[in-house]
Amino acid sequence: MTVVLVTGGSRGIGAAAAVALAADGWDVAIGYRSRDDEAAKVVKAVEDLGRRAIAVQADVAEPEEIERLFDAVTDGLGPIGALINNAGVISPSGRVDEYDAARLENVFRINAISAFLVAGAAVRRMSTKYGGDGGVIVNVSSRAAVLGSAGEYVDYAASKAAVDALTIGLANEVAKEGIRVLGVRPGLIETDIHEPGRLDRLGTTPPLGRPGRPEEVAELITFLASDRSSYMTGTTLDVSGGR
Repeated sequence: MTVVLVTGGSRGIGAAAAVALAADGWDVAIGYRSRDDEAAKVVKAVEDLGRRAIAVQADVAEPEEIERLFDAVTDGLGPIGALINNAGVISPSGRVDEYDAARLENVFRINAISAFLVAGAAVRRMSTKYGGDGGVIVNVSSRAAVLGSAGEYVDYAASKAAVDALTIGLANEVAKEGIRVLGVRPGLIETDIHEPGRLDRLGTTPPLGRPGRPEEVAELITFLASDRSSYMTGTTLDVSGGR
């Protein structure tokens, strides 16, 4: 099993994970929504490491797009052995009493509902119940799921808490079907998901005194996707500098 699919793989943690996984011996498929140029750069970085790579444009908020994404990856690279379930979105900072239904529906559709549907699509291809060879699912959550993100993104935090529940629940469902399910909870990481000035304001608040780098999250994702974590499932690990 050498093919990994990384959703939200054109930038940030997803892009760093794609490169780290390639360095660890994986052929990599990048799922992305709109950033063609950035996806192409990640593909080149993977190929420069001697691994095969493809980029597939797909909006995982649309169920039919998820099936098309998985089919394209299988056709292009072969059976998927690991999924990095990473696609996500954040809304502008605000209090709960300022949210409207449209905001909540968008955040939960992309961060929670699509995460469930993408994981389900992976199970249907990996599980021995469906004739697969097994595999690994790594869900990318957020430390916000524990901290709550008061005054900023309580909706985002809640959607990621749903991802944490998915990790433990799905892990128990498929443990005897050859699939391990794990999660990572990044803290303040240097990516463009943050509003301008947010990292300047909060970046020194973790006990380690700095924000994290995408590559530091990617190293843990790579470990969890590998056989080196073979006796781990249903666990979500923090990469947050102690915050």
